Amino acid sequence: MAARKDPRPCSIADTLALVGEKYSLLVLREVCLGNGRFDQLVRNIGAPRDILATRLRRLVDAGILAKHLYSERPQRFEYRPTPAGLELEPVLMTLMAWGDRHLRADGDRPMVLEHSCGRPLDPAVTCRACGDEVRHEDLTARPQAPGWTVTGPTAA
Repeated sequence: MAARKDPRPCSIADTLALVGEKYSLLVLREVCLGNGRFDQLVRNIGAPRDILATRLRRLVDAGILAKHLYSERPQRFEYRPTPAGLELEPVLMTLMAWGDRHLRADGDRPMVLEHSCGRPLDPAVTCRACGDEVRHEDLTARPQAPGWTVTGPTAA
């Protein structure tokens, strides 16, 4: 079967086009932790400076981060998450929890996020309508893009 010229319309693919580049989610992690200065980001992420500058510019242009002046002479900026950037924070928490469960055989977690209740955060995706935790077997996909079904494109 030949590859389709136009892949499935998908919000996951659109989001990954913005935040899926190497270091982008790590930038968001650091900024959400309050480490928004360029030198902090270089140190904590380990990204080359030129690549980090490119990622920061793209995240600012996309409205995920905002740039704030913190020093006039020399002119220096720090980055903070926008409301749209903060909406990605649960994605980071869920990725971290998955990594803790599946990539840390020794159970040694490199970072623990504590919830305001005083307990370590164990994130869960819940349905806003009913409050139940979302499980794979409870989901039904209903493609909305014209010409697409769950299994792929409809015949032309």
